[in-house]
Amino acid sequence: MTDKQNSIGDTLTRLEELLEERKDASPDESYVARLYHKGAKKIAQKVGEEAVEAAMATAAGDDRELVSESADLLFHLMVLLSAKGLSLSDVTEELARREGLSGLTEKANRKT
Repeated sequence: MTDKQNSIGDTLTRLEELLEERKDASPDESYVARLYHKGAKKIAQKVGEEAVEAAMATAAGDDRELVSESADLLFHLMVLLSAKGLSLSDVTEELARREGLSGLTEKANRKT
């Protein structure tokens, strides 16, 4: 593992830990607690908004904005996973399961 990969993992791990801590915070004092308080449907809506903003930044050719919106998207996705009792480990396990599969094959094998 490279230092850069280690740094990415460390950052995401710290964020996941922080998100867990904020579950018990007051919605009046924490944006994350406010999101948790509103529930998974509202958080999912925010994930969708951030995804659209990332796509719009791409369409506009604004790489700095794409990075910023991607950070927002990943952050809100992590909040959603946490709200549903899931983690990035669940996602990385699924990615590992798919590793080496053709994307077309994997998609064809999904249950609809």
